[in-house]
Amino acid sequence: QVQLVESGGGLVQAGGSLKLSCTASGSTFSFRSWGWHRQAPGKQRELVANINRDGRANYADSVKGRFTISRDNAKNTVYLQMNSLTVEDSSIYYCASGYYGGGSFVDGNYWGQGTQVTVSS
Repeated sequence: QVQLVESGGGLVQAGGSLKLSCTASGSTFSFRSWGWHRQAPGKQRELVANINRDGRANYADSVKGRFTISRDNAKNTVYLQMNSLTVEDSSIYYCASGYYGGGSFVDGNYWGQGTQVTVSS
């Protein structure tokens, strides 16, 4: 069983930055791919970024050029650097394990508890 602990959310003004962290328990972190998702009230969950074991990253069009996903296998941690934040980025952000199937990122079994990001205008 893998447990994920997220941190780094908070309140920021539009145009500002936040960096989210997600630390995993256990010894399998480096073998897994990871994704950051977000879900705002009344909206569908969105996969905003994912990263494979080799560090190759993919991004949703809505965040491309503003968000950067990275990983530190030595720390069992995946990060999401968020720059140029807008009100539309306000959401609960979740990290999750995953894998690639058919060229797409597929959600795995392990999810964090979520961290709230609120961007004020």
